[in-house]
Amino acid sequence: MSRCTNDFSAATLGAIPLDDRRCRFRVWAPRAARVEVHLPATALQPERTIPLHPAPGEDGERGYFEAVVENCSHGTRYAYRLDGNRERPDPASRWQPEGVHNASAVFDWRRFAWTDSNWKGLALEDYILYEIHVGCFTPQGTFDAVIPHLDGLKALGITAIELMPVAQFPGARNWGYDGVHPFAAQNTYGGPEGFQRLVDACHARGLAVVLDVVFNHLGPEGNYLTEFAHYFTDRYRTPWGPAVNFDGEHSDEVRRFFIENALWWVRDMHVDALRLDAVHAIVDNSAYPFLEELGEAVHAEAARFGRPIYLMPESDANDPRLVRERGRGGYGLDAVWNDDFHHALHVLLTGERRGYYADFGQLNQLAKSFCEGFIYEGQYSRYRRRRHGRTARELPAQRFLVFSQNHDQVGNRATGDRLTTLLAAIAGEPAGFESLKVAAAAVLFSPFLPLLFMGEEYGETAPFQYFTSHSDPQLVENVRRGRREEFAAFGWAGDLPDPQDEQTFLRSKLNHGLQNQHRHRALRDYYAEVIRLRRQLPALRRLSKAETETVCLEKEHLLLLLRGRPAAATGQVAVLFHFGLQPTELAVPLPAGQWHKRLDSTDVRWGGSGSTLPDALHCSGRFTHNFAARSVVLLERTG
Repeated sequence: MSRCTNDFSAATLGAIPLDDRRCRFRVWAPRAARVEVHLPATALQPERTIPLHPAPGEDGERGYFEAVVENCSHGTRYAYRLDGNRERPDPASRWQPEGVHNASAVFDWRRFAWTDSNWKGLALEDYILYEIHVGCFTPQGTFDAVIPHLDGLKALGITAIELMPVAQFPGARNWGYDGVHPFAAQNTYGGPEGFQRLVDACHARGLAVVLDVVFNHLGPEGNYLTEFAHYFTDRYRTPWGPAVNFDGEHSDEVRRFFIENALWWVRDMHVDALRLDAVHAIVDNSAYPFLEELGEAVHAEAARFGRPIYLMPESDANDPRLVRERGRGGYGLDAVWNDDFHHALHVLLTGERRGYYADFGQLNQLAKSFCEGFIYEGQYSRYRRRRHGRTARELPAQRFLVFSQNHDQVGNRATGDRLTTLLAAIAGEPAGFESLKVAAAAVLFSPFLPLLFMGEEYGETAPFQYFTSHSDPQLVENVRRGRREEFAAFGWAGDLPDPQDEQTFLRSKLNHGLQNQHRHRALRDYYAEVIRLRRQLPALRRLSKAETETVCLEKEHLLLLLRGRPAAATGQVAVLFHFGLQPTELAVPLPAGQWHKRLDSTDVRWGGSGSTLPDALHCSGRFTHNFAARSVVLLERTG
């Protein structure tokens, strides 16, 4: 396949508004001999059915149909009629006002009065991400309802809002990974206009917007793409159904569809970065992989815009090629999610060792992740029963994204319990509360891009459970059975929340009022201070593996993280994590010099029992301190 043959400089698929109340319709439908666009009657227009003709040139030979329709503008309902007897929504619909099964609507994105012309985006190393599920973040569950909370997130120190998938899904409640209209923002969230208002409001506050997109599969309900064209292949399978056809016959057009989709979000809807869901489930054996082509197209668009746009793949494969430069055999994407970091930290805090947690449990694993990124880089995995991963030591620190909680790691637990309730149940109080502060510091003082999951900053207690609103009873039962089978490896027993029950969704909504209660307020203040220190101290602000060292005292449950230039007389920072459940006096190797206390998680202001560490201390090479259970100390070298 020749490279860069497609012209992605303008949107071509779907209903594209033109001047003078005209609209161009274009659809890829080689499985239909005849394609028409049907426009239902309105108060101003009679019902119309207009034939689409093969597109000019090679596109027509490949199965594209198109037509320009008069008296057709923003809001006009339409559907494609295939071979005279089947009406289906547009695969590239920008707006599904009545859901996945009904007519599409023309959406003129040019109508919106953007105010972000001065927005220049953020450098990758400045991203501090906050993951939101729009439906659960507020009682209203809409894009507009998120906006009043943006100032508070900005004050917290967040720099980027990451939205879980918003592509049109069936019903009114879903995680978003069952979307079937990749171009259309969910109608029950406020549709594409609501999405534009949220993005514009974020940019007005200096916040970037990251959107989670799903290119590895589409949802089962309302998925009519196979009636149009060869979007899927039976040569591969994913855990969620048929695999997308990225490397077989007709795959050029499938790639074009998803690349146009990516560019729709970043070019026309002003999104700053895309989180690419589960790219390990994209099977592509071509010499020029789809992910590489996607990266080239999006980065070329960024160059035209004059602002950075990033691609952040989620993968559990520990494959450095995803973010390695294209000139060095990589795909050239920007930052990969690092599950190893999460798993190592989670097991140290909870002691859980079932399922994929079986491969973790040693403090030196977290130490290795701080310095290198991946932990499994080719060694044997007991959980997978094979070797796993490849070394990523040469990758820059900003190529990794880390977290202590996210939608998967919380929501894919049997009852969706967050660390707040899980740690309280395992370690008791106050150790559970203190453990939350350890988790926050591990993520935010790392040399990587940090991500917070909505509500973790104040210790939200509401679970985040898996929920759906499918209309097919058999599909509902299949989902229930699949959840039970998924949890078998973890040994989680008992009744599981019913994904289809609306109460499962309602239980998952945040209670923002907790932020005003004593311990929750102290935790939020602690998060704000940790983020402030990350952004203020040069040694923490610079994301550098070369300036990161660790000392691991495995038996003593203590990890020393050194950030900054070792040879410098000032500015280096030392972060001491004590994971033990009992207070312990320890002598820890520490570079000689004057050190100043910048943070102690046991401080009363953070809801702790009180710091016993002096504000300043002189170290001759070892630092002795009575470390509280589950505590963090941050020291800055001042001389």
